[in-house]
Amino acid sequence: MSYPSPISTEARTHWSAGASAAELEDWRSIATHVAQTLSQDAVERDRANEIPYRETQLLKASGLVTLLVPSEFGGGGGHWATALEAVRIIARADASIAQLLAYHYVNEANIVFGIPEPGNRERWLRATAREQWVWGDAVNPTDPDLTLTPSESGYRLSGRKRYATGSAVGDVLLVNARVSEGPESGRVLAFVLENGREGVTYLDDWDFLGQRLSSSNTVIFNSVQVQEQDVLGFLSEEPYSSLVTPGIQLAFGNLYLGIAEGALAKGRELINARPNAWFLSTASQYRHDPFVQRLLGELKAFTAGVAALAERVNQRFEQVLTLGDTVTESVRGELAIEIAELKVVSSDVATRLTHQIFEATGTSSTASKHGFDLYWRNIRTHSLHDPVDYKKLEVGAHFLNGEFQPISLYT
Repeated sequence: MSYPSPISTEARTHWSAGASAAELEDWRSIATHVAQTLSQDAVERDRANEIPYRETQLLKASGLVTLLVPSEFGGGGGHWATALEAVRIIARADASIAQLLAYHYVNEANIVFGIPEPGNRERWLRATAREQWVWGDAVNPTDPDLTLTPSESGYRLSGRKRYATGSAVGDVLLVNARVSEGPESGRVLAFVLENGREGVTYLDDWDFLGQRLSSSNTVIFNSVQVQEQDVLGFLSEEPYSSLVTPGIQLAFGNLYLGIAEGALAKGRELINARPNAWFLSTASQYRHDPFVQRLLGELKAFTAGVAALAERVNQRFEQVLTLGDTVTESVRGELAIEIAELKVVSSDVATRLTHQIFEATGTSSTASKHGFDLYWRNIRTHSLHDPVDYKKLEVGAHFLNGEFQPISLYT
């Protein structure tokens, strides 16, 4: 779909489309260096299952956490396509830390999605760059056990949220909670709490199959004071504001692609290290076996197809963001469908690849020292974030009937 040209976006967004070749190359180099550092002990850190404080500091030192903040506010002045590629690159080495970075970008983006006033946006963006904030979240909409009660100085927040990615290591925590009473009763408010706010407890209870270093813990709120200066705004179904959901789904697609690419690279390394072929094979070495070549060729081709789609949709997302308040329901809906298509193929290809590649790498690749199961455990865990079947439904309903799904924090 072709999108209309932006009219005046000064009142709503600082984002622009079209990263330069120099920008892309610079940040690719930075992300690659971070990925190489993480790859050195990714398996050991996964097994230790500790809160990723050191890894978060690495992201800060690299400058990646402020990549999307405008340079005039002290940030990297980068573009969304660049940020999403950084997520993809890091996911090749450590999908948990790539998830932290992806969620950080989208959580931080709520500054723009939720605040229409340029001056107020600038306050948050400058603070993010100056303090090098990592943005965690407590927004899981399927776990709405929070009570936000109006008080004389703002609100009081109580309850708990599971699956709060980046919560323990985030400098600030994006929270969504529904107002329980008063004139705004029933509306969902987005606000930000600094790490260490009185009444906030971070549980170290994330002990799952994969994504073990994503710090996706439970957070408990005990009568936490929420003041006016903490508030970003109420969630809205207005097309521009609701782009936050396609944004996180797009980040997932790039995360899954990176996992697939990482597994392919590790699989090639393991295959090339094997000296002999299967005894019934006519090949002299394992990597020359036609069955091995066929399987790897198929998996590589599928992954290349996902990569081409991801690069196209990343650019589409940038184009839509430049439209600001001129984004229409139709433009928003078409973009969400393109991203759903990426979610479907990236999830399916990465899940299949990380499982099936063992058929080519052989029994020796299952040795604990290789940790080759890490890729499968990571994609298997995160691909269950929201059912991919419902993304297929979105695509099919639109293709057959031109329908868009109701706007939510999943669609």
